Amino acid sequence: MIEKKFESDLLYNKIVHYYVDKKHFSKEQANSIAQNIIKREIERRKCKNLQCRHSLNDHIRNSETCLVLDCNCIKFVK
Repeated sequence: MIEKKFESDLLYNKIVHYYVDKKHFSKEQANSIAQNIIKREIERRKCKNLQCRHSLNDHIRNSETCLVLDCNCIKFVK
């Protein structure tokens, strides 16, 4: 199974609207929080193998094999 693509724009918009509408934060505060969350999520979805560093989208989830042809990564490292 291949992981579906991470859509950072949609998540960013949802986070900003949540903090502005529900928590009554300023737009600047909400943007800052959203940027931090997006950075963390992107980093979380990258292979921790220093030679690979491809995203989870480039790995087959069941076998955790990298789909990039010239990559030496054998297993997705969390």
